[in-house]
Parts: sequence; C-alpha cells; structure tokens
Amino acid sequence: MTGNQPKHKKDLTRRKVVVAGAGAVAAVGVGGAVVATASAGEKKKGAATPTSSSSTAEECYKLTSETTEGPYYIDADKLRQDITEDKEGIPLTLRLKVIDSENCKPIRNAAVDVWHCDALGLYSGYESFSQGGGGSAPTDAPSGTPTGEPPSGAPTDGTGGGGGGGGHQEPTSDTRYLRGTWKTDKNGIVTFKTVFPGWYQGRCVHIHTKVHVSGEWTDAGYEGGNTCHTGQFFFDEESVLASAEVEPYSTSTTERTTLDEDTIYDQSGVQGGLLKLKYKKNDIAKGVTATITVGVDPDATHTGTEDSAQPGASASAD
Repeated sequence: MTGNQPKHKKDLTRRKVVVAGAGAVAAVGVGGAVVATASAGEKKKGAATPTSSSSTAEECYKLTSETTEGPYYIDADKLRQDITEDKEGIPLTLRLKVIDSENCKPIRNAAVDVWHCDALGLYSGYESFSQGGGGSAPTDAPSGTPTGEPPSGAPTDGTGGGGGGGGHQEPTSDTRYLRGTWKTDKNGIVTFKTVFPGWYQGRCVHIHTKVHVSGEWTDAGYEGGNTCHTGQFFFDEESVLASAEVEPYSTSTTERTTLDEDTIYDQSGVQGGLLKLKYKKNDIAKGVTATITVGVDPDATHTGTEDSAQPGASASAD
C-alpha cells in the first residue's frame, strides 16, 4: 500500500487483506506464443506426476511439500492477479489448482499468496539488502555485496528466527511488485500474471506461496482462517538455462544454484513444487505458462515459521 509499510503479522490465523490502490484486475494470459512444452525434469520415484490425462486421484494422493516462509514475506499487501507492475522479464502465467489431498476435491475461495524476486534477484520491499543491477543480486542471508558480507541487521544463519525462515525482515521500502493475493474459483483454480523469476546467490529459481482457508472474503479483503500451506514452486533446468539467454536475465553475473543443488527443493518432482511448463521452443522470451496442482490439508496450519524446517533446508534460506 503506497506510502505505508505493512507490519508483518506472525499470527496468520488473525490476518486481514486490505485492497490497495484502485484494485483493478488485469486480464491474464501471454497470448498464442505459448505453444510448446518443456521438460519438467526428473521426478523422484513414487512422487506424484500429474499430466493432462491424469485422474484427480492421481494428482492429489500426496500432500505438496511444506517449506520455509523466508525472510521476505509481506502479509497479503496486494489483492490482485497481475503482479507484474513495471518489471521487465519473460511473461509468466502461473496457474495453480488447490485441492484437498484427502478427498481430492477442489478448494474454492481459498486466499493464495505468491511472491518472488525480479529478473535480477531483487525482492520488492527489500532492495536495500542488495545492490541490484547486472551482477549484485541478494543472497539468502541476504547479502549486501556479492562477497557475502551482510548488512547490519540482516539474517546470516538460523539464529534469526524459527522454521528455516532466517527471521522475518521488516520491509525497507514501499515497493510491492511481484507480490499478490487472489482467491481460487469453484474449481480450485487461481491464475497470476507475472514474470519469470531470476536467481540470487544460494538459491535456485523459485516462487513462494501460501494458501489460506476457512476465512471470509469481505469488502475489505480476506479475514481470519488458517494458513494450511506454505511452499515454493520450482523451475526445471532447461527453462532456466533458456531464460538466462534473454535480457535482463543475461546481464546477471551472480553464480546460479541449480535445482539439484538447492537446499529447499526436496527433489520429489511435482510433490515438491516442480512446475509443469509450456513455452515456445527456442523462443522462451515470448512467454511461459506454468501449472501445478497443490494438495493441501485444509485443517492443518503451516505458516513456514515452525520450529522444525524441512530436512536439508538452510535456516537462512529464502
């Protein structure tokens, strides 16, 4: 919300979404350029591997992996589907389907948050934690320089907070690009328009998400309920390598962490948040469509700040 820095709320069971600005909802889609499929990468044996011909049961027989919230979450500051604002990058349509993993039914009217860094690895609200530009993206610490020296007050290890989040950091600016919240429809589907994320030191390319249920949509936004899922979505190596050939991604000199090297992705394919991608072969710049079915337990509470982090997750990772 322009001019004000929203206060982070640790207790997400008593949360409220405030509609910002004019509240205009932009049309979603990247046009007819998205015509070819890309490999979704290797899947761990036994993991859920939904395809267009899969039954609903096949898509939801396992819960989607829970992950850390990370230090850069801002509680539902923008109620919108188009989160791009003026950020440059490859157009990305993110289409999520939220289902109850117990009965495989779609969950309607859930509030879904998404947030991610821009093409050069910067998070809105936290630009002061990095120098930005063509080669100085933030680390998971986050870092103020490519050498890893953290600025004052930045989390450097697990001592800053519980649950692998590295301790929540209060926003240092009122920018809110590449962040948004919207509700699922009667089929459990929600779609966001954004850009393909970039990368920064220590993490592979990813998008953060939260799913809130059992609350109420009002004229003011979304109130109450519980956060039943906190996770991250991941991109296969083929697509990331293709994006790295396109400006402004190609101007980054930050060393990239691969999907296999990442400390948050659990290598379980779709169950772990690996997106199914579709784009024009050899011309990813035209746009990408990313889809995934997210299996949740609507009665659970997973804020991503719990004391026990996912095995192998870095305590300071975002």
